[in-house]
Amino acid sequence: MSIALVAAGVAALLLGWAVMVFNRLVTRRNQVRTAWADVDVQLMRRHDLVPALARAVSAYADHERGTLEAVTSLRDRAHGLHEPAALAAIEPALSAGIGRLLALREAYPDLAASANFLQLQRDLVEVEANLQYARRFYNGAVRDLNDTVQRVPDLVVARIAGIGPAPFFEAEPGERAAVPVHLAE
Repeated sequence: MSIALVAAGVAALLLGWAVMVFNRLVTRRNQVRTAWADVDVQLMRRHDLVPALARAVSAYADHERGTLEAVTSLRDRAHGLHEPAALAAIEPALSAGIGRLLALREAYPDLAASANFLQLQRDLVEVEANLQYARRFYNGAVRDLNDTVQRVPDLVVARIAGIGPAPFFEAEPGERAAVPVHLAE
């Protein structure tokens, strides 16, 4: 009888441990999903500013049509993507294109004096700062989840529950340069 009680006690402890690990995994997975939603919101805000920026620049710089079309095309491609890895591959090019559009203010004094353009510039700087924070938060949540699903003995519960590692939001190796953004004074 005492062997049965000991076996039942051990089984109860193992079940309690498995439930605790599973709940931790679910919490970490949900943190990753929430963090990605925050990144996605900031990317959408940036994508929404691109058409307005393109309109403001096109009024002053008709011969910059290639840059405008490239940025608009990148925005359209990025707008349809929702996976971190796919977006990480295209977002640096979009950032660089936006940086090129913002740099046009130096070549066009009337553009630099435009209140609409200046407001778009401020909005983009704010979005970039929020996006940087959201990316860091997302990558921190991914790190915590990945550590948990790869740690013994938690990985046993993770595999049984079908919870795996999440991808980091990383820039492509060749596209790690900062985008120059200048505020008018």
